[in-house]
Amino acid sequence: MPHAQAVKPLKLTPHRIALANGKVFSLNLPDALDIRVAAQGLKRVRFMAKSPDSRIFVTDMFDLTDNRKGTVYSLDGFDPKSGTFRTTTKYLTGLRNPNSVAFYVDSAGAQWLYLALTDRLVRYPYRNGDKVPSGQPQVLAPFPDYGLSYKYGGWHLTRTVAIGSNQKVYVAVGSSCNACEEKEAVRAAIVEMDADGKNQRLFVRGLRNAVGIKWVDGKLFATNMGSDHLGDNKPEETFYTIKPQQHYGWPYCYQYQARVYADDQFKQSSQKVNCGTVPLANAIFPAHSAPLGLEYFADSQIDRLQNVFLVALHGGSKKSLQRGYRVDRVQPGKAPEPFITGFLQNGMIYGRPVDVLGMGSVGFLLTDDYAGVVYYVSKRKT
Repeated sequence: MPHAQAVKPLKLTPHRIALANGKVFSLNLPDALDIRVAAQGLKRVRFMAKSPDSRIFVTDMFDLTDNRKGTVYSLDGFDPKSGTFRTTTKYLTGLRNPNSVAFYVDSAGAQWLYLALTDRLVRYPYRNGDKVPSGQPQVLAPFPDYGLSYKYGGWHLTRTVAIGSNQKVYVAVGSSCNACEEKEAVRAAIVEMDADGKNQRLFVRGLRNAVGIKWVDGKLFATNMGSDHLGDNKPEETFYTIKPQQHYGWPYCYQYQARVYADDQFKQSSQKVNCGTVPLANAIFPAHSAPLGLEYFADSQIDRLQNVFLVALHGGSKKSLQRGYRVDRVQPGKAPEPFITGFLQNGMIYGRPVDVLGMGSVGFLLTDDYAGVVYYVSKRKT
């Protein structure tokens, strides 16, 4: 794969943000856009999905600990003029680290809400306008929920669910460690199953923590975070078009400067993979950027947002690197470029982007699990 072409940076201008808790700061976006606080006062707000009746559902993991205080909210009554939701309603409570939600309508017309928790994938029957679920959950798959002496009780507590146009369900399960050979094959992998949880199988392996997965035009795309033991600059964080039954390298291989290298820590392993068979990423981000949610914009009316992805870069724990804490624009054959910045300024964290969800052709939603905010970004009216 040739090096991505450099692109002329987008001109970003400050947009003032004022939260109800008194915090005031600026986020930098293209001048032709507006950004408004669509919902606030939440906790660790994560991934979004649109229901069959066009409501927005969003998960909230409460905080960074392994807990059972998570919530799924329904955001209702969106007003595009003000860029805000009229109501924020608790749809489900008492959940173990809910990270991701998805909707599916089966061949019989039954509607389902799928919810990815640390220890299981469940689905609830869904009826339009529901304020609470209309039935009890079905457990479709269990997941390992412990780690290797991690202070919060398990490395990578999040699970992410996506449903393909092939009617199959896909769940990304992160690794149990920073760099190790897993005892359970489901770790550091994406699993595939039927809509009712049957016929489960490994879809791909070797993704250390693919928190962001999304189907676009029959293809599965994923972001992935690399190991932390190789220094400040490698491995690079990656963005892939996922190929079935492929091994993406972790923990044996990593990508750096358009090449895949073997990790010396596992060179003697009898289980190691051939790093020459590991695909190069579609796009890369600097080490410790922590790419999470992604959205594809096929027919956007927003300038320079047609037929490209936006990827939320959550940012790493080492603030001095100034990696991540922004939203990047990603298009084929070109290096990612900053699209929204300002979440980290002068060592001060104002937010950590998580997920992006399109709202028609003129706007999108963006979650921030540090400030507990959902933003609405839209084309500025002229």
